[in-house]
Amino acid sequence: MVDHPQGAAAPAGAPLARHKRVVHHLREGVVPGLALTCVIAAAAYAARLLPGLGLVSPLVIAILVGMAFHNLVGTPRAAGAGVKFALRRVLRFAIVLLGLQLTFAQVRTVGLVGFSIVAITLAATFFVTRWLGRLMGVDAKLSELIAAGTAVCGASAVIATNTVTRGSDEDVTYAVACVTVFGSLSMVLMPALLPFTGFDAHAYGLWTGASIHEVAQVVAAAFQGGQQAGEFGTVAKLSRVMLLAPLVLGLGAVALWRARGGDDAHHARPPVPWFVFGFIAMVMVNSAGVIPIEVKSTLVTLTTFLLAVALGAMGLETDIRKLRMKGVRPLMLGAAAWLFISALSFILIATFMS
Repeated sequence: MVDHPQGAAAPAGAPLARHKRVVHHLREGVVPGLALTCVIAAAAYAARLLPGLGLVSPLVIAILVGMAFHNLVGTPRAAGAGVKFALRRVLRFAIVLLGLQLTFAQVRTVGLVGFSIVAITLAATFFVTRWLGRLMGVDAKLSELIAAGTAVCGASAVIATNTVTRGSDEDVTYAVACVTVFGSLSMVLMPALLPFTGFDAHAYGLWTGASIHEVAQVVAAAFQGGQQAGEFGTVAKLSRVMLLAPLVLGLGAVALWRARGGDDAHHARPPVPWFVFGFIAMVMVNSAGVIPIEVKSTLVTLTTFLLAVALGAMGLETDIRKLRMKGVRPLMLGAAAWLFISALSFILIATFMS
């Protein structure tokens, strides 16, 4: 028998034992933080029962509750792993499930002209906002997040885009705040402006769907123009949400190309947003109509809750002092992007649908 040097060999069951210990430590590390983010999401839903908060997205309330907890109480160190898990795994899974709220048939009902207006407005808003950000001296990553949130679908677009943009938690929080503030202004102002626009229900619904930031804000504004306007505005908005997939994939491809061929080639490779393919797959599944309505309704509720969990985690990582350091220029950029998307969509609708 040959004697092995001390430490050269390990018992046969050692790798399995180490694996079990790693799994145990991961579970123990993730659970406290994940439980905390779930409590924050639940608190956000409960807060919507208060007068005046019913129209506020639970995603926005969740990030505010998380910020308040972090800056007033402090995020426990034991929660760190779970918070990061919510920011990555839970977020990506929720975005995949978001595809179950869309169908290709809905896009067809918008029509070629309507969908073209939505797509042109989205693309122009995104690129013009990034360009204005450079002119105004706003950080490029923050500009990109504000551009995505304004152009596509508010908070959901901000956090999905950040998987590629890799902005700081404060960048994400600031961008979410911008799209929430100005989307809320549109929700109030557009119904008041309706009598002066000359738009019929169809055109007004398209205007709200093509320009207002959050889905809930679109629903609130569009239905004030009547049932037909509300239904068409919601469908137009959902067709706009569908364009989140090519936007994130495009940004990921550009980031990968730059890393391979530019000065950043020595850095870690940018992430490929594989979850977007899951999003597209869920749109296809939903379009096939194989999911029972009761099950889909439950999944839609679960999706919003998981997004609230992710944004609650974002709040737990956000330092208000760092937000203050960013100043007012990003807010001015958000205002400029809001005015641009509102005006451009109005002009296109007035020109091609009147």
